[in-house]
Parts: sequence; C-alpha cells; structure tokens
Amino acid sequence: MAHWLIKSEPSTWSWAQQVAAGDKGTHWNGVRNHSAKLSLMAMQVGEEAFFYHSNEGKAIVGIVKVISPYYPDPSDPTHRFGMVDFAAVRPLANPVTLEAIKLEPRLSQMVLVNNSRLSVQPVRDEEWAIVLEMSR
Repeated sequence: MAHWLIKSEPSTWSWAQQVAAGDKGTHWNGVRNHSAKLSLMAMQVGEEAFFYHSNEGKAIVGIVKVISPYYPDPSDPTHRFGMVDFAAVRPLANPVTLEAIKLEPRLSQMVLVNNSRLSVQPVRDEEWAIVLEMSR
C-alpha cells in the first residue's frame, strides 16, 4: 500500500475538524494542481496519509485513511479535477514539524522538503517510518 501526505491550513480545515467528522470522514475537494490530482487518482481505499497543518503550525499532526476512491469534484466548473474522502485514524503522539523534517538527513528527498507547496503528495515507505519514529 502507498502512503501519502495531505495539507490543509488549520483555519480552513483542521485536524480537530477532521477528527470531529468521525468515521464518515470528509471529502478532500478544491485541489487544482495536476500533480496533486495524479496523487489523488492513485490513492486506494485503505491507504493512509499524513495530515499536515500548513502555514499555521507547519507540522504533521495526524494520520488519515482513504475511505473512498477518486471521484469528480462538484466544486470544479471545468470538470477536470476530483477528490477522495478521508477519515481520521489517529493523532501523532508528537507533531513532526517541517523544520525537524528538513533537519533529518534521511528525509532530504521527501517531496515535502523539495516541493513544500504541493497539497497532495506521495510519501515513500522509508519516509513514512522515519516520520513515525520522529513522532514518538
């Protein structure tokens, strides 16, 4: 199974709101970048993603899981973009900041380090394990 990272500004959609959505989860709409779209299209139900607070906090704060496959985003008037649904799995024991990730040499190739503006991105298995290790 693949791993992912999704980003949200806490003032728009926070980890607390994701948790409050419960098992029914919520859709991840509004993505308008083709690289992010390809990641969403590649996601499979059951795969997990890090939930990253961007701009405010700049940290991975929790883990979500994909609960629906890619489908059209009704908020897109061009009909070119879609979305998936996510449900919260668990918070990280300790958030892992972007600063800490950038200081970890084993994460130097992580997409978050090299393309931090991309809102949906893949995470390699070894990167996933390192971030989880850092969160303990």
